[in-house]
Amino acid sequence: MIKQLKQFTVNLIVGANVVAVTIMLFAGFSDRLSPVDYPRLSCIGMAFPFFLLANLMFLFFWLVIKWRKAWIPVAGFCLAYIPISTYMPLNPRQDVPEGSIKLMSYNVCTYSGNSKYNDAFDQILAYIQQQQADIVCVQEDVDTWRRYMMKKYGEIYPYNDTTVLKKSDANFNGVGIHTRFPILRKERIPYPSRANGSVAYYLLKDQDTLLVINNHFECTHLTKEDRSRYHDILKGEMKGDTMRTESMLLIDKLGNTAAKRAPEAEAVHRYIEAHRQYPVIVCGDFNDTPISYSHYIVGQGLTDCFRASGKGIGLSYNQKGFWVRIDHIFCSSDFVPYNCQVDAEIDFSDHYPMICWLKMREKH
Repeated sequence: MIKQLKQFTVNLIVGANVVAVTIMLFAGFSDRLSPVDYPRLSCIGMAFPFFLLANLMFLFFWLVIKWRKAWIPVAGFCLAYIPISTYMPLNPRQDVPEGSIKLMSYNVCTYSGNSKYNDAFDQILAYIQQQQADIVCVQEDVDTWRRYMMKKYGEIYPYNDTTVLKKSDANFNGVGIHTRFPILRKERIPYPSRANGSVAYYLLKDQDTLLVINNHFECTHLTKEDRSRYHDILKGEMKGDTMRTESMLLIDKLGNTAAKRAPEAEAVHRYIEAHRQYPVIVCGDFNDTPISYSHYIVGQGLTDCFRASGKGIGLSYNQKGFWVRIDHIFCSSDFVPYNCQVDAEIDFSDHYPMICWLKMREKH
C-alpha cells in the first residue's frame, strides 16, 4: 500500500512537471501569436520566467528524490532553448574591435523620470557626454520646461534632431537622435498612434549610409491604481475571487495595448524590408518584453543584439514590481554586436540606458 502511494505521488509530480513544461513552451513561443487576434493569450509570454523557475525547481527536486526523472525538466529546457536564450542570454564579455560604433538607446522620461533628482536633465546630459557614444537614440526626447535642450546637446554632438510625436498642454512625446555622423534625412514611419511613433534616420558614416530606426511603441497605460493592484497580486494580498477578477482586468488591459503595438511593429518591419539595401540599426522603447509579438516581428531577419552579445535578464524598466527588459536593439547582418548591456547604475529616468557596440563587417 505504501509503495503504491509513493508511486502515485511520483506519477502526480511527473504530471505536474509535464504540465509546467508544456505551459513554459507555450509561453516561450507565444510571441508568434498576434495580440490583435489573441489579446489575452499574447500576454502569457510575461509568465515565461515563472514557469522557467518552476521547471528549475522540478529539476532540483528530481535530482534529490528520483534522479532518473530529471530528464523531464532537462528536455523542457532543451526544447525552450530559443525563448530562454532570448529572455536570458549568457554570453561572455567580448573584446570590442577598433572602429566599432557605440550606440545608446535611452528613454529619458522627458528628463524628469526620477523625482529624487531635481536636475535630471543635467545628470542625463552629463552621463551621455561621459559615455561618448557615436549614436544616441532617445525616447521621450522632449522637455516641457527647458528651452535650451537642443543647444546643450549641440555642445556634445554636431548633429542633433528631435521629432515631436505629440505636443499638447498635458502631454509631450518625441524621439530624437544625437550623433557624430551627419544626418542626411529622416522619415517618420507611418502608423496610427495618438502619441507614439518611429522615425527612420539616414546617417552618413564614411562612405556608408546607415539606417537607424528609433522607436517608441504604445505604452501599457497602467494607472497608479492598476500598478498598486498588480503589486498586491504579486504579494498575495488579495483574496481568491478578487485576485482572479483583478488579474483578468489587468490581462485585458495589457492585451488591448499589445494589440495597439502589433500594427506599429508590423509597419516598422515592412519599412525595414523595403530598405534592406542599407545597414540597419533598430532600437528604442518597445514597451514589450523579449517574449512578445512586437519584439518577434521587428526582429525578423535582424539580430537581437542583447541575445547575441548580452548577459542576464537585462532589466531596463526600473519601476518596482515591473522588472522587465522592454528596451531593445537590433541590427542587420551588416554588423556584429558586442557587449550589449543595460546600465542599471543610472536611475535618472524610469528606464535604464541600453548600450551596444556594433562593428561593420567588411564588404567583399
